[in-house]
Amino acid sequence: MADTPEISFRHVGRTYQGRTGTTEALQRIDLSIARHEFVALVGPSGCGKSTALMLMAGLDQADAGIVEIEGQPVTEPSDRVGIVFQDATLLPWKNVMENVLYPARIRGIPVQQVEPQAIALLELLGLERFRDRLPHELSGGMRQRVGICRALAYSPRILLLDEPFSALDALTRDEMNLLLLELTESLSQTVVLITHSIQEALLLSDRVLVMSARPGRIVADIAVPFERPRRPPEVLHSQEFRQLESQIRDLISGHEPGNAVRTPNPLFRQRLESFRQQIQRTTA
Repeated sequence: MADTPEISFRHVGRTYQGRTGTTEALQRIDLSIARHEFVALVGPSGCGKSTALMLMAGLDQADAGIVEIEGQPVTEPSDRVGIVFQDATLLPWKNVMENVLYPARIRGIPVQQVEPQAIALLELLGLERFRDRLPHELSGGMRQRVGICRALAYSPRILLLDEPFSALDALTRDEMNLLLLELTESLSQTVVLITHSIQEALLLSDRVLVMSARPGRIVADIAVPFERPRRPPEVLHSQEFRQLESQIRDLISGHEPGNAVRTPNPLFRQRLESFRQQIQRTTA
């Protein structure tokens, strides 16, 4: 492990100003991610996970503390960082190969320097036959694979994944998890994954950082003990996996707004009863 972390946050905070007031998204975040680590961030909805990722990517700026990559403050997007969003965000008028090469073009990287790796990635992810297709001709899983190729084509040192599979159906998501597991075990990137899936976090990562409800803070840093290469059926059905999954779920629930144990909102129950009565009258 290098002395200088690949990514570090020191007392990082982020507050947004809105028309109706301020929202404190992150509060005094401290974290350190080493070269080649795969780290997952999990936590309640709205806890600032994606905000933290945008700060790493240089797409947003902290208003307290310091965000650094390789010991240098992050002030703008960097060629060292690739990012895959929740939606593949492909340009609809460009074909697969053009979409994969597009980030290199806008960064001023010569296409001939990137194209061989782009072709190799498309082959690796089973997309070589679709290089001339437009995004609307692809399935959701295929579009996300194109997004991963695009993020890796210019060999960034860091890969940031912002819930990249959240919009996919369960079977496709499982397939993409296996693909990402194999891909990241064969590459040398440092990877940060934002996810709502505890199972996904434990299957893929080396460490899981658990965040509190907004304003987001790191409340646990859990080392994932499963050796690589990982065999998903064995890992997922092990007692140790289930115990870690339960531990993280309890940590997240304990930092939900209100309480770990939620009861239905009385107003919602009242509206639900009115809805039931309306249905009964309609079908009588």
